[in-house]
Amino acid sequence: MELQQLRYVVEVAAASSFTRAAERCFVTQSALSHQIAALERELGQRLFVRSSRSVRLSEAGEAFLEHARTALRAAEQARESVAAAVGVVTGTLRIGVIPTVTAVDIPEVLVAYRAAHPLARVELQVGNSDVLMTRLRHGELDVALLGLREGAEPLGVASRVLSRDRLMAAFPRGHELCETGALTLHDLAGATFADFPAGTSGRAQSDAAFASAELSRDVAFEADSATLLLGLVAAGLAVTLLAPGTIERSAADVATAEVRDGPVRVEHLAWDLAAPRNVAKAFLAVIDDVVPGNAKAGPEEHSGPAFL
Repeated sequence: MELQQLRYVVEVAAASSFTRAAERCFVTQSALSHQIAALERELGQRLFVRSSRSVRLSEAGEAFLEHARTALRAAEQARESVAAAVGVVTGTLRIGVIPTVTAVDIPEVLVAYRAAHPLARVELQVGNSDVLMTRLRHGELDVALLGLREGAEPLGVASRVLSRDRLMAAFPRGHELCETGALTLHDLAGATFADFPAGTSGRAQSDAAFASAELSRDVAFEADSATLLLGLVAAGLAVTLLAPGTIERSAADVATAEVRDGPVRVEHLAWDLAAPRNVAKAFLAVIDDVVPGNAKAGPEEHSGPAFL
């Protein structure tokens, strides 16, 4: 059994395709298939169920996959530890960010990280906080930038708060609320809303605020993209609540107003609680240097309370 064979198994499982897995691994499909077949003969079990249309893990493959991932992570950490012993950061840093992150200028931080650690590779994924939290807990990410409602905290990871923002109302130009000045949730309750999908952390921020105020609202439009939400607002179809920085950096032609009792969005930096990799520790150090006013703290100084 070889590490390369384990990598092939992990890639085929992720891609559900021998062809796409071979492309990701920069080998021919025949070479990849030969190595997996050799591993299956060694194990005495089929790891994948193959058909003309799809590839899926067998029961034995599902049992094998997690151990393969663990072995690959251990091998990677071993290489990183040897390099770290002489002060070199190597390996791949896997970062997850929400699309509405405002506490950190992602390109600026990544440029600083690459300058400080030129031998490290960086991979970036964008998703909602719930998906990123799951990936972080499963070891599929090293660090994540999350946006949660006030009072909710990441679970099972180390974390620290980067910023707090009260969401602002965005509505079409010429809307009747344009002349109102600072608003309240009661002023907005009768409007048609565009918001993030129900059940997500982005949506929970506003849902919790309206529920606390004992107000109902009509969310007619759901989207994962702040750009699309603001596009719906600019078109005169809805109003929405977003972090000020998200609205400011958009090109949407919308009016805005403060909401005195509006929801608060808290941005967190989260990382592995038990054994953060060297690439993650190095990223935290860069955040300390780049983000103004960010509290200096190492991975061992923070732990995450329960995620709500």
